[in-house]
Amino acid sequence: MHRVRVKIEGLRDEATAVEVAALGARIHPHFGVFAPIRNEYLDLVAQAPLSRVARAFDLGTGTGVLSLILARRGVEEIVATDIDPRAIACARENVGRFGLEGRVRVEERDLFPEGRADLVVFNPPWIPAQPRTSVEHAIYDPDSQLLRRFLAELPEHLTPQGEAWLTLSNLADLLDLRPRGLVVQAAGAANLTVRGQLSAPARHPRSQDREDPLFAARSREVTVLYRLGARESG
Repeated sequence: MHRVRVKIEGLRDEATAVEVAALGARIHPHFGVFAPIRNEYLDLVAQAPLSRVARAFDLGTGTGVLSLILARRGVEEIVATDIDPRAIACARENVGRFGLEGRVRVEERDLFPEGRADLVVFNPPWIPAQPRTSVEHAIYDPDSQLLRRFLAELPEHLTPQGEAWLTLSNLADLLDLRPRGLVVQAAGAANLTVRGQLSAPARHPRSQDREDPLFAARSREVTVLYRLGARESG
């Protein structure tokens, strides 16, 4: 009986695994943890210009997928955080699957860990609305509160020459759910500057579905990676 149960669980794991092209491998989401099925932000993090980074923070890590991409790109030490215990367990398991326990540390934190990093990556919820389930916290951010908080607190956690990569869909802007230019304005208020941007058009099925009631917006959806750093004095 025990051997049968183990075999079934293994099959279930493979059935729910998500192929991540940026990793060239599969990631295994746990129940209640947001699965990285939208690959635009993954590709942007895999492609953004990256110098030598000794330490990085991966905020709201979920499955741990961005930490794994950063490790694959040569980042020496990564601290991944999440507030959801299920995500912590999921990320730790995936880090273990890749044999990266020595380089990726997963901590249960409300956004930032202690200290500063050369690189901070964050893929926040992209729709300003009220979540109804635990997994929807990865999608909905009422009044963009988490986004605003991230930008306000970021300067305290970046090294002087450090950079943050914020990946964010513009769907809320297209639907007039979020003030346009919020990222740039809130970054400026925190004494941050946008050093550059990369973008990728939506490739998920809804962006191609003309029967979708939001097709006009979804067909123009773009995910942007904002490269943020401290504003130079003077």
